[in-house]
Amino acid sequence: MRTPARPTARDPLTTAREQLMRAPVRWGLVGGVVQAAAPLGVWWLDPATVYALSLTVIAAVYVGFAVADGRPAVIAVESSVAAVFVVLAAAAVTGPAWLLVLGFTGHGLKDLWQERRQYVANTRWWPPFCLVFDLVAAAILVFLIAVGVHFHP
Repeated sequence: MRTPARPTARDPLTTAREQLMRAPVRWGLVGGVVQAAAPLGVWWLDPATVYALSLTVIAAVYVGFAVADGRPAVIAVESSVAAVFVVLAAAAVTGPAWLLVLGFTGHGLKDLWQERRQYVANTRWWPPFCLVFDLVAAAILVFLIAVGVHFHP
């Protein structure tokens, strides 16, 4: 007869970190849904333009964090990465909506990398928030594309 498995003790630091990250993840969910609904609040612009503008702002936030970090190499890297997202967003204004999905998903993956590496100092809560925000927005965009919503007039 087998003996029941003993419960394993949880590392208090892991538990504290999990609790610390719950709020950013929750706010990321809310932010992603609000992001997906943003064209409703800016009805005079095409949805593709609204999403593209949001993508550029989201990418630029890390430039601000890099400046706060203060290391020139980090500023250069983050500025270059933001430039890639700006070009992608510009192409998405008149291009296929899938470019927006690519942009939000790509930025979410960049957030995941940032979370693991802590490349930019003092951003502990931001990457989990932004990762969830970006991936929720991307998932909703995929749904909207699938049901036939048009992002251009």
